[in-house]
Amino acid sequence: MDTLLMPFQFAFMQNAFLISLIVAVPTALLSCFLVLKGWALMGDAISHAVLPGIVLAYILGIPLLIGAFAAGMFCALATGYLSHNSRVKQDTVMGVVFSGMFGLGIVLYVSVETNAHLDHILFGNMLGVDGGELWMSGLISLAVAGGIALKWKDLLLHSFDPAQARTSGLPVNFLHYGLLAALSLAVVATLSATGLILAIGLLIAPGAIAFLVVRRFQTMLWVASGVCVASMLLGTYLSFFLDSAPAPTIVLILTGLFIIAFIRRQILTRRASRRRIATVHPEEASGLDAGPSVP
Repeated sequence: MDTLLMPFQFAFMQNAFLISLIVAVPTALLSCFLVLKGWALMGDAISHAVLPGIVLAYILGIPLLIGAFAAGMFCALATGYLSHNSRVKQDTVMGVVFSGMFGLGIVLYVSVETNAHLDHILFGNMLGVDGGELWMSGLISLAVAGGIALKWKDLLLHSFDPAQARTSGLPVNFLHYGLLAALSLAVVATLSATGLILAIGLLIAPGAIAFLVVRRFQTMLWVASGVCVASMLLGTYLSFFLDSAPAPTIVLILTGLFIIAFIRRQILTRRASRRRIATVHPEEASGLDAGPSVP
């Protein structure tokens, strides 16, 4: 028992568990909307595009989180402008924008003398978070989760049918850019936890898993949050004994859960198909059960 409780005895592990709880809920809630809206690449783009903002903020001597948020919003706005004013599809525009900004960030980073560790920016440093990062991530997470809790029905209609949302009198532009701002803030909040590259796992996997498991969106929000919290805590706990980094361990757990949910959904779909065949065409169902006849 002492061995199993050992991770909870160290201050750096306690901070890691705390940052896991802080960022799990807002990223899980956002992932549900990103999955429904088809914005998986948008989350990937913003998570990569904040790197030049971080480097420029370091050069200018301002908080890194401000630079990251500004770069994320610039990426989102630039993607929207280019996709609406060119014949190129949105996913292509996002690929060009995020790869270009990520390359710019790398060039700026290697050209500036800095004591910041690029590995911590890219892959996170959950075991080294301090009190200031915990407070900043907590405030951002509270703002994002609170905004989604207040406007989730409007965001749901906007995600499914923007035209109907506009006809219903909803502020479509406010919802659109509000969701982009929440996405940028969530990426900023996860900088200390998972870094830029692995943040996309938290922004997509929980919603994708919940989408395969449940059919009601309100339930989907709860399931995604529970899956993300459990995966974050379990991945952080296992990383202590596996001597691995917490962030990739968490993403591997989420990937495994997605595979399990996908296989389960396939099995349930096949069973439902067989039941429909048995109801509509009993003779076909009996033939399927009996197998091929021998001439």
